[in-house]
Amino acid sequence: MIVMLIYTVQRGDRLIRIAEEFGVTPESIIEANGLPNPGNLLTGQSLIIPTERPEIRRTAIAVNGYLYFLGLEGESIVHERAPDLSILTPFSYVVGTDGRITPIDDEPLIAAAFENQLVPMMCIVNFAYGISGRDIVHALLNDQAAMENLIRNVLAVMRQKGHRGLNIDFEYVPGEDRERYNEFLRMAAERLHGAGFFISTAVAPKIGPEMRGLLYEGIDYAAHGALMDFVILMTYEWGYRFGPPQAISPLDQIRRVLDYAITVIPREKIYFGFQVYARDWLLPHVQGREAETFSCQEALERAVAHNAVIMFDETAQSPFFRYVDDSGRLHEVWFEDARSAQAKFDTVKEYGLEGISYWALGYPFPQNWTLIQENFYITRFVST
Repeated sequence: MIVMLIYTVQRGDRLIRIAEEFGVTPESIIEANGLPNPGNLLTGQSLIIPTERPEIRRTAIAVNGYLYFLGLEGESIVHERAPDLSILTPFSYVVGTDGRITPIDDEPLIAAAFENQLVPMMCIVNFAYGISGRDIVHALLNDQAAMENLIRNVLAVMRQKGHRGLNIDFEYVPGEDRERYNEFLRMAAERLHGAGFFISTAVAPKIGPEMRGLLYEGIDYAAHGALMDFVILMTYEWGYRFGPPQAISPLDQIRRVLDYAITVIPREKIYFGFQVYARDWLLPHVQGREAETFSCQEALERAVAHNAVIMFDETAQSPFFRYVDDSGRLHEVWFEDARSAQAKFDTVKEYGLEGISYWALGYPFPQNWTLIQENFYITRFVST
């Protein structure tokens, strides 16, 4: 059986030599990895080799993909990624303090989802550029009429457009509003279940019930686990775009989140949040200066352009590199590769989790999609 081996490029390696060593064609390696420049391999670069070896244990997994490219642009991405997905989530409907929601152009995405036997899931958020999510969610949760209005509006949109479920991504919920948020989730779950829809939430990565911080205090993992059909753990953003350079999704930190989450949320309700983007920080780092965000494929192209050496943080299970730009400035880039993706897939299987949720579709990462098909059977839900 043809399965995949992950090989780390050594100094002086050439593609044709690697292919000969493993008895495969250079073309098969190029295809499996989406190599941007096959003639220029980098020391430390990971390559997926399609070769004979014992098969990886495959398990069934549900896969959600958030997509914030809307309209016809997003439609083409849905068609491209459909074989790797179970659920498609157009991002996103912004809610107001009175329960109104801002419409988005997600009809082409929903049509493409149905065409590819995917389940479309509506997503509502309390934040947008220049809008204080904390103020919105505080006002909303303390106004019974506004909460009821929001649920009515959500149900109207779901029925009109064909969404089969709802994802609630309320962030910056004040600690004082935790119980009010739980009550809203309870009310929403009852209404949506009664109408034949499923409901889920996306939550910040907590490591304990009383974790301090605006992102965490209003989120009650146990309540979400009891009330929701599933919960997406947003296990990314340690390498924040305005913070210092570091792994965006360090596996050692993710495991701390999972160790807590499985004590209060059933494993069969947990979706592992998987980020598929890279970040480039200018050095020396200045607090508050924004890092550049782009795809993992572009990260590799940038490394090739500067002939960088790829390093790998064994603790975080994340690759990174440094380079000097044309203006003489030093940069540090953290991204994902075949090694980090496989480590995350192994963790999903180790913890017996129900699903994976990608943030976000539209960032090219060929190695990830090659490996997910080797590691999992993608669950397909009936969507009519």
